[in-house]
Amino acid sequence: MAKSMLIVSRHSPWSGLGAREALDIALAGGAFELPIGMLFLDDGVFQLLPGQQPAALEQKDLAANLQALPLFGVEDLYVCRQSLRLRGLDGQPLALPATPLEGPELADLFDRYDLVITL
Repeated sequence: MAKSMLIVSRHSPWSGLGAREALDIALAGGAFELPIGMLFLDDGVFQLLPGQQPAALEQKDLAANLQALPLFGVEDLYVCRQSLRLRGLDGQPLALPATPLEGPELADLFDRYDLVITL
C-alpha cells in the first residue's frame, strides 16, 4: 500500500524555487496515484492568490501548476488560517478551494499522513 504524503509549502511564489519544487513533488506523486495532501503555510499562502503577475518580477507563473493539482488527483488542499490572517488575506478569494485550518486542526492534519515534506 502506498504511503500518504503531506507536502507543506511555506514559500511565496516569487521567493525562489521552494514553491515550484513543492508543486512539482505534489504533481509527480499525484501522477503515480499516491495519496497526497498539500498545506499552504506561512508565505506559502500567497501562492493561492488569484490574478498574480509574476512576469513583473521576472518570475515564472505557478498558476497552471496550481490548477493542475486536482487533475493529478491532489484534491486535499489546506491553508493555514492564521497565516492568512497575519498577512491580511483572511476572507480573500483563493485560486483553489483549500480548507482553512488552525491550531489543533493542523496537528491532526500532520498526524493523518505517513510522510511530511516541508519546502
